[in-house]
Amino acid sequence: MSEPVSFVRVTREDRPRVSVACERRGSGEPLVLLHGIGHHRQAWAPVMDALAASHEVIALDLPGFGESPALPAGLRHGPETLASVLADVFAELDLDRPHLAGNSLGGLIALHLGRAGLARSVTALSPAGFWTEGERRWAFAVLRAMRAGAEALPDGAVRRLARTPAGRAALTGTIYARPGRRSPEAVVAETRALRGAPDFARTLAAGRGGDGLFRSDLAKIPVTIAWGTRDVLLPRRQGVRAKHVMPGARLVRLPGCGHVPMSDDPARVARVIADTAR
Repeated sequence: MSEPVSFVRVTREDRPRVSVACERRGSGEPLVLLHGIGHHRQAWAPVMDALAASHEVIALDLPGFGESPALPAGLRHGPETLASVLADVFAELDLDRPHLAGNSLGGLIALHLGRAGLARSVTALSPAGFWTEGERRWAFAVLRAMRAGAEALPDGAVRRLARTPAGRAALTGTIYARPGRRSPEAVVAETRALRGAPDFARTLAAGRGGDGLFRSDLAKIPVTIAWGTRDVLLPRRQGVRAKHVMPGARLVRLPGCGHVPMSDDPARVARVIADTAR
Protein backbone atom coordinates (compact mmCIF):
# COMPACT_ATOMS: atom_id res chain seq x y z
CA MET A 1 0.00 0.00 0.00
CA SER A 2 1.29 3.45 -0.83
CA GLU A 3 -1.23 5.62 1.02
CA PRO A 4 -0.02 7.39 4.19
CA VAL A 5 -0.92 5.84 7.51
CA SER A 6 -2.93 7.77 10.10
CA PHE A 7 -3.82 6.94 13.69
CA VAL A 8 -7.30 6.94 15.19
CA ARG A 9 -7.33 7.47 18.96
CA VAL A 10 -10.46 6.68 20.93
CA THR A 11 -11.13 7.15 24.63
CA ARG A 12 -14.12 6.15 26.74
CA GLU A 13 -14.84 6.83 30.39
CA ASP A 14 -14.72 3.10 31.13
CA ARG A 15 -11.61 2.35 29.07
CA PRO A 16 -8.11 3.77 28.52
CA ARG A 17 -7.25 5.34 25.18
CA VAL A 18 -6.75 2.94 22.28
CA SER A 19 -4.86 3.87 19.12
CA VAL A 20 -5.37 2.15 15.76
CA ALA A 21 -3.38 2.64 12.54
CA CYS A 22 -5.35 2.88 9.31
CA GLU A 23 -5.14 3.77 5.63
CA ARG A 24 -7.98 5.14 3.50
CA ARG A 25 -8.29 5.00 -0.26
CA GLY A 26 -11.00 5.50 -2.89
CA SER A 27 -14.53 6.87 -2.61
CA GLY A 28 -18.05 5.50 -2.28
CA GLU A 29 -19.72 3.46 0.43
CA PRO A 30 -17.17 2.65 3.18
CA LEU A 31 -15.56 -0.78 3.28
CA VAL A 32 -13.38 -1.73 6.26
CA LEU A 33 -10.75 -4.48 5.93
CA LEU A 34 -9.65 -6.51 8.96
CA HIS A 35 -6.59 -8.80 8.88
CA GLY A 36 -5.85 -11.97 10.84
CA ILE A 37 -3.77 -12.68 13.92
CA GLY A 38 -0.07 -11.94 13.52
CA HIS A 39 -0.62 -10.14 10.23
CA HIS A 40 -1.03 -6.48 9.33
CA ARG A 41 -3.17 -4.29 7.09
CA GLN A 42 -0.81 -4.80 4.14
CA ALA A 43 -2.26 -8.31 3.75
CA TRP A 44 -5.01 -6.55 1.79
CA ALA A 45 -2.64 -4.78 -0.64
CA PRO A 46 -3.35 -7.19 -3.55
CA VAL A 47 -7.07 -6.26 -3.57
CA MET A 48 -7.00 -2.63 -2.41
CA ASP A 49 -6.96 -0.94 -5.81
CA ALA A 50 -9.77 -3.10 -7.17
CA LEU A 51 -11.97 -2.43 -4.13
CA ALA A 52 -11.14 1.28 -4.06
CA ALA A 53 -12.56 1.63 -7.57
CA SER A 54 -16.07 1.44 -6.07
CA HIS A 55 -15.66 2.02 -2.31
CA GLU A 56 -13.90 4.15 0.21
CA VAL A 57 -11.61 1.45 1.58
CA ILE A 58 -10.24 1.63 5.12
CA ALA A 59 -7.58 -0.95 6.02
CA LEU A 60 -6.85 -1.18 9.75
CA ASP A 61 -4.09 -2.66 11.88
CA LEU A 62 -5.86 -4.45 14.70
CA PRO A 63 -4.80 -3.32 18.19
CA GLY A 64 -1.48 -4.93 19.07
CA PHE A 65 -0.62 -5.77 15.45
CA GLY A 66 1.09 -3.96 12.60
CA GLU A 67 1.61 -0.33 13.58
CA SER A 68 -1.20 -0.27 16.15
CA PRO A 69 0.01 -0.21 19.77
CA ALA A 70 -0.94 -2.97 22.17
CA LEU A 71 -4.25 -2.84 23.98
CA PRO A 72 -3.98 -1.04 27.32
CA ALA A 73 -3.45 -3.17 30.41
CA GLY A 74 -6.65 -4.56 31.86
CA LEU A 75 -8.48 -5.03 28.56
CA ARG A 76 -9.24 -8.57 27.46
CA HIS A 77 -7.80 -9.51 24.09
CA GLY A 78 -10.71 -11.56 22.73
CA PRO A 79 -12.76 -10.91 19.58
CA GLU A 80 -15.63 -9.27 21.45
CA THR A 81 -13.29 -6.69 23.01
CA LEU A 82 -11.66 -6.03 19.66
CA ALA A 83 -15.09 -5.61 18.07
CA SER A 84 -16.05 -3.12 20.79
CA VAL A 85 -12.85 -1.13 20.23
CA LEU A 86 -13.43 -1.08 16.47
CA ALA A 87 -16.99 0.13 16.99
CA ASP A 88 -15.48 3.18 18.70
CA VAL A 89 -12.97 3.56 15.87
CA PHE A 90 -15.83 3.55 13.35
CA ALA A 91 -17.59 6.29 15.30
CA GLU A 92 -14.40 8.36 15.42
CA LEU A 93 -13.98 7.95 11.65
CA ASP A 94 -17.65 8.84 11.11
CA LEU A 95 -18.35 5.46 9.51
CA ASP A 96 -22.04 4.60 9.66
CA ARG A 97 -22.40 0.82 9.34
CA PRO A 98 -19.59 0.22 6.85
CA HIS A 99 -19.29 -2.91 4.77
CA LEU A 100 -16.80 -5.26 6.41
CA ALA A 101 -14.38 -7.81 5.02
CA GLY A 102 -12.22 -9.82 7.41
CA ASN A 103 -9.76 -12.68 7.18
CA SER A 104 -9.29 -15.30 9.93
CA LEU A 105 -9.46 -13.41 13.26
CA GLY A 106 -10.57 -10.36 11.26
CA GLY A 107 -13.45 -12.39 9.83
CA LEU A 108 -14.59 -13.41 13.31
CA ILE A 109 -14.43 -9.78 14.48
CA ALA A 110 -16.42 -8.70 11.41
CA LEU A 111 -19.12 -11.23 12.31
CA HIS A 112 -19.28 -9.89 15.88
CA LEU A 113 -19.66 -6.36 14.50
CA GLY A 114 -22.39 -7.56 12.15
CA ARG A 115 -24.23 -9.20 15.05
CA ALA A 116 -24.08 -5.88 16.90
CA GLY A 117 -25.77 -4.10 13.99
CA LEU A 118 -22.63 -2.18 13.00
CA ALA A 119 -22.19 -3.44 9.42
CA ARG A 120 -24.08 -3.17 6.13
CA SER A 121 -22.59 -6.45 4.96
CA VAL A 122 -19.92 -8.92 6.07
CA THR A 123 -17.52 -10.94 3.94
CA ALA A 124 -15.56 -13.37 6.10
CA LEU A 125 -12.60 -15.14 4.50
CA SER A 126 -11.71 -18.33 6.40
CA PRO A 127 -13.04 -16.82 9.62
CA ALA A 128 -11.96 -18.14 12.99
CA GLY A 129 -14.60 -19.44 15.37
CA PHE A 130 -16.06 -22.49 13.61
CA TRP A 131 -13.53 -25.11 14.67
CA THR A 132 -13.73 -28.22 16.79
CA GLU A 133 -11.45 -28.30 19.81
CA GLY A 134 -9.02 -30.53 17.93
CA GLU A 135 -8.96 -28.17 14.97
CA ARG A 136 -8.39 -25.21 17.27
CA ARG A 137 -5.44 -26.94 18.93
CA TRP A 138 -3.93 -27.68 15.51
CA ALA A 139 -4.34 -24.10 14.28
CA PHE A 140 -2.95 -22.58 17.47
CA ALA A 141 0.05 -24.94 17.42
CA VAL A 142 0.81 -23.96 13.82
CA LEU A 143 0.48 -20.26 14.62
CA ARG A 144 2.79 -20.58 17.63
CA ALA A 145 5.34 -22.40 15.47
CA MET A 146 5.16 -19.65 12.86
CA ARG A 147 5.69 -17.02 15.54
CA ALA A 148 8.63 -18.93 17.03
CA GLY A 149 10.21 -19.22 13.58
CA ALA A 150 9.78 -15.51 12.93
CA GLU A 151 11.34 -14.69 16.30
CA ALA A 152 14.27 -17.06 15.76
CA LEU A 153 15.25 -15.85 12.28
CA PRO A 154 17.38 -12.68 12.10
CA ASP A 155 16.42 -10.09 9.51
CA GLY A 156 19.33 -11.01 7.26
CA ALA A 157 18.20 -14.63 7.06
CA VAL A 158 14.61 -13.58 6.36
CA ARG A 159 15.73 -11.29 3.52
CA ARG A 160 17.85 -14.06 1.98
CA LEU A 161 15.01 -16.58 2.17
CA ALA A 162 12.51 -14.09 0.74
CA ARG A 163 14.58 -13.66 -2.44
CA THR A 164 13.62 -17.09 -3.78
CA PRO A 165 10.24 -18.78 -4.32
CA ALA A 166 11.39 -21.73 -2.19
CA GLY A 167 12.38 -19.40 0.63
CA ARG A 168 9.08 -17.55 0.48
CA ALA A 169 7.30 -20.90 0.63
CA ALA A 170 9.30 -21.83 3.73
CA LEU A 171 8.36 -18.56 5.42
CA THR A 172 4.70 -18.26 4.41
CA GLY A 173 3.58 -21.54 2.83
CA THR A 174 1.35 -22.30 5.81
CA ILE A 175 -0.99 -19.40 5.04
CA TYR A 176 -0.59 -18.99 1.26
CA ALA A 177 -1.26 -21.65 -1.34
CA ARG A 178 0.87 -19.67 -3.81
CA PRO A 179 3.58 -18.07 -1.66
CA GLY A 180 5.73 -17.40 -4.72
CA ARG A 181 3.28 -14.66 -5.70
CA ARG A 182 4.24 -12.61 -2.65
CA SER A 183 7.00 -10.11 -3.28
CA PRO A 184 10.21 -10.49 -1.28
CA GLU A 185 9.52 -7.13 0.37
CA ALA A 186 6.02 -8.19 1.42
CA VAL A 187 7.29 -11.46 2.93
CA VAL A 188 9.99 -9.66 4.91
CA ALA A 189 7.45 -7.10 6.16
CA GLU A 190 4.89 -9.67 7.26
CA THR A 191 7.55 -11.79 8.98
CA ARG A 192 8.58 -8.71 10.95
CA ALA A 193 4.91 -8.00 11.73
CA LEU A 194 4.45 -11.53 13.08
CA ARG A 195 7.65 -11.31 15.11
CA GLY A 196 6.87 -7.91 16.57
CA ALA A 197 3.14 -8.19 17.35
CA PRO A 198 2.90 -7.39 21.09
CA ASP A 199 -0.59 -8.84 21.48
CA PHE A 200 -0.05 -12.10 19.58
CA ALA A 201 0.12 -14.45 22.57
CA ARG A 202 -2.63 -12.73 24.56
CA THR A 203 -5.01 -12.66 21.59
CA LEU A 204 -4.33 -16.31 20.83
CA ALA A 205 -4.92 -17.27 24.46
CA ALA A 206 -8.25 -15.43 24.47
CA GLY A 207 -9.47 -17.65 21.65
CA ARG A 208 -9.47 -20.83 23.72
CA GLY A 209 -12.70 -22.62 24.54
CA GLY A 210 -16.10 -21.11 23.95
CA ASP A 211 -14.79 -17.55 23.84
CA GLY A 212 -13.28 -18.22 20.42
CA LEU A 213 -16.48 -19.60 18.87
CA PHE A 214 -19.19 -17.82 16.88
CA ARG A 215 -22.68 -19.27 17.16
CA SER A 216 -25.06 -16.47 16.13
CA ASP A 217 -27.11 -16.09 12.98
CA LEU A 218 -26.87 -12.84 10.99
CA ALA A 219 -30.16 -12.79 9.14
CA LYS A 220 -30.60 -9.05 8.63
CA ILE A 221 -27.55 -8.25 6.46
CA PRO A 222 -25.81 -9.89 3.48
CA VAL A 223 -23.13 -12.31 4.70
CA THR A 224 -20.64 -14.26 2.62
CA ILE A 225 -18.38 -16.95 4.04
CA ALA A 226 -15.54 -17.71 1.62
CA TRP A 227 -13.03 -20.50 2.12
CA GLY A 228 -9.88 -21.45 0.25
CA THR A 229 -9.83 -25.05 -0.94
CA ARG A 230 -6.16 -25.30 0.09
CA ASP A 231 -6.48 -23.77 3.55
CA VAL A 232 -4.31 -25.96 5.79
CA LEU A 233 -4.66 -23.79 8.90
CA LEU A 234 -8.47 -23.80 9.14
CA PRO A 235 -9.75 -26.58 6.84
CA ARG A 236 -12.64 -25.67 4.57
CA ARG A 237 -15.07 -28.07 6.30
CA GLN A 238 -15.36 -25.30 8.87
CA GLY A 239 -17.17 -23.29 6.22
CA VAL A 240 -19.95 -25.87 6.22
CA ARG A 241 -20.31 -25.40 9.97
CA ALA A 242 -20.47 -21.63 9.45
CA LYS A 243 -23.28 -22.16 6.95
CA HIS A 244 -25.23 -24.21 9.51
CA VAL A 245 -24.82 -21.41 12.05
CA MET A 246 -25.87 -18.77 9.50
CA PRO A 247 -28.26 -20.49 7.07
CA GLY A 248 -28.85 -17.32 5.08
CA ALA A 249 -25.16 -16.72 4.43
CA ARG A 250 -23.63 -17.37 1.02
CA LEU A 251 -20.88 -20.00 1.18
CA VAL A 252 -18.24 -19.56 -1.53
CA ARG A 253 -15.30 -21.79 -2.46
CA LEU A 254 -12.03 -20.12 -3.38
CA PRO A 255 -10.33 -22.72 -5.61
CA GLY A 256 -6.59 -23.02 -5.16
CA CYS A 257 -6.47 -20.50 -2.31
CA GLY A 258 -4.92 -20.87 1.12
CA HIS A 259 -5.80 -19.34 4.46
CA VAL A 260 -4.96 -15.78 3.38
CA PRO A 261 -6.51 -15.79 -0.11
CA MET A 262 -6.07 -12.12 -1.04
CA SER A 263 -2.66 -12.82 -2.54
CA ASP A 264 -3.46 -16.26 -3.98
CA ASP A 265 -6.34 -14.97 -6.18
CA PRO A 266 -6.80 -11.19 -5.83
CA ALA A 267 -9.35 -10.84 -8.62
CA ARG A 268 -11.65 -13.54 -7.24
CA VAL A 269 -11.42 -12.28 -3.67
CA ALA A 270 -12.12 -8.67 -4.70
CA ARG A 271 -15.12 -9.85 -6.72
CA VAL A 272 -16.54 -11.86 -3.80
CA ILE A 273 -16.24 -8.86 -1.47
CA ALA A 274 -17.74 -6.44 -4.01
CA ASP A 275 -20.61 -8.82 -4.79
CA THR A 276 -21.49 -9.07 -1.09
CA ALA A 277 -21.40 -5.29 -0.67
CA ARG A 278 -23.76 -4.91 -3.62
